[in-house]
Amino acid sequence: MFFSAAAARLSFGLALASAVAAKVYDIQVGDASGSLTYSPEAIFANPGDQVVFHFHQKNHTATQSSFAAPCSPLAGGLSSGFMPVPANQTDNFPTWTVTVQDTKPLWFHCEQAANTAASHCGKGMVFAVNCGPDGSANSFTSFKQAALQIGAQLQASAAAASSAAPATQYTGYTTADYGTATIPAEPTPVLTTETVTVETSSWVTVYSSYIGSPDPTPSSVSGSVIKVVVGGANGELTFSPDHVEAKPRDVIQFEFHQKNHTATQSSFAAPCVRLKDTSGNIVGLDSGFMPVAADATDFPVWNVTVNDTAPLWFYCRQHKPDGSSHCGDGMVFAVNAVEESPRNFSAFKGLAQTLNGTNATGSASTNSNSSGSSGSGSGNNGAGAGKAASAALSLGALFAAAAVLL
Repeated sequence: MFFSAAAARLSFGLALASAVAAKVYDIQVGDASGSLTYSPEAIFANPGDQVVFHFHQKNHTATQSSFAAPCSPLAGGLSSGFMPVPANQTDNFPTWTVTVQDTKPLWFHCEQAANTAASHCGKGMVFAVNCGPDGSANSFTSFKQAALQIGAQLQASAAAASSAAPATQYTGYTTADYGTATIPAEPTPVLTTETVTVETSSWVTVYSSYIGSPDPTPSSVSGSVIKVVVGGANGELTFSPDHVEAKPRDVIQFEFHQKNHTATQSSFAAPCVRLKDTSGNIVGLDSGFMPVAADATDFPVWNVTVNDTAPLWFYCRQHKPDGSSHCGDGMVFAVNAVEESPRNFSAFKGLAQTLNGTNATGSASTNSNSSGSSGSGSGNNGAGAGKAASAALSLGALFAAAAVLL
C-alpha cells in the first residue's frame, strides 16, 4: 500500500514537473506596418513545448512546408488556414497553437499570394522550429535563402511576362475617332482563362486583357478602395492620382471637390467623347455632374467596381465659360493603362489636349444631353447626383451598369 501511494505521488510529481518545464513560444505573424515576417523567425523547442502564432494585420497563414520546398505546403502537414485581421484591429489577435512532438525540424511559411510574384513566402516570410545551426546543411539561413530564390524566380517570370514586348502587340496606326491625329491602333485583347485563389476562396475567371496588364488576382476577397480626388479647392482641373493600376474587385472611389465635374467613360481613340458602341449608342459609365460649393467640407463620391484588367479611360465633360473643355485641358484619368505600350496614360492625355485643347482643330464637342449613362447629370451644367453612387464595370466591355444613387 505504501509503495503504491509513493509511486502515485512520484508519477504525479513527474507529470507536474513536465508540465512546469514545458514552455510557450509566442510568434508574431506580420504586424501593423505590413511587415512580412514571423518574429522570432526561428526557435529551439523541446517535446511538449507549445508554439503559439499570433496573427496581426493583413491576412497570413502558418503553413507547414519542408526544407526542400519551403514555399509549398507539406502533404498532410499542419496549417492555420488564412487569418484575416483588419487594419484597425489593435488587440485580441487570432492565435493558432502547435504542440512540439519531438526534436525534428519543423518548417513553416505563409501561403498568401502563393506561386505569384507577390508571394509572402517568396519575400522571406518563413519560420522554423529546431532547424540546424548556421553553417549546417539545414540551417534557417539556408531555408530562408531558398524561399527568397523561389520569390526571385516568380518575380522574374512575372516581369518577363509583363514585358513580353507589349509594344509588339501594338502594330500599325490609325486615325483618332475625330480630328486628324494619328494614334497606335488598338491591339486585339487576349481572352484569358485562369484559376484565381485568394485567401480561402478559389474560382475560374475568363476575361479580356492585354500584354502588360495586371494579373487578375484580387488584392483580397473584398478588394481594395482606391480614392481619386476630382477637382480641388483651388480650381484644379485634375484627377488625383491621374492613373492607377487596379485589380478585379477593387473599387475606384471618385471624390468630387469644388466646382462641378464629372467622371465619364470614354475611349483612347476619342478621349473627350462619351464611350459609344458600334451603333453609336452611348454605353459608357458616367457619374453625372457633381456640383460642390466653394466652402464645402463634405464631398460626394461615386464608386466603380473593377471586374477585369483591360484599360479604362475617363474624362471630365465640363466646359469653361469661354467654351473650352476641362478634358482639353488634360482633365483625364485611366485605370490599367499599359504604361510600356504606346497607348499609355501620357499618350491618352496628350491626345485629349491635341484634339480638344485651346489650339485644337476639328475638336469634338463633349456636350451631351443624351441619356443612357450612369449618373443623373444632363447637359454640361447639369444638376448633380446624390451624395454617393456606385457602379460595376467590366473594363474593356462595351456596356454600362447604372449608377445607384444612395
